Amino acid sequence: MIVVSIKEGENIERALKKFKRKFEKTGTIKELRRRQQFDKPSEVKRLKHERAVYVQKLQQIEE
Repeated sequence: MIVVSIKEGENIERALKKFKRKFEKTGTIKELRRRQQFDKPSEVKRLKHERAVYVQKLQQIEE
């Protein structure tokens, strides 16, 4: 459960903004969307490998 503490006289919009940030960090929406469809384990492995190669290339460019 997400708890957002509000200080005395704090604006409700600011509290909502804090709530949204905490909610995004939990990854609930990402997990929900991921579970909506089934991905074969081989597909997941292939995509994971492609992402690793991409990230490695980006790191080499920075150096």
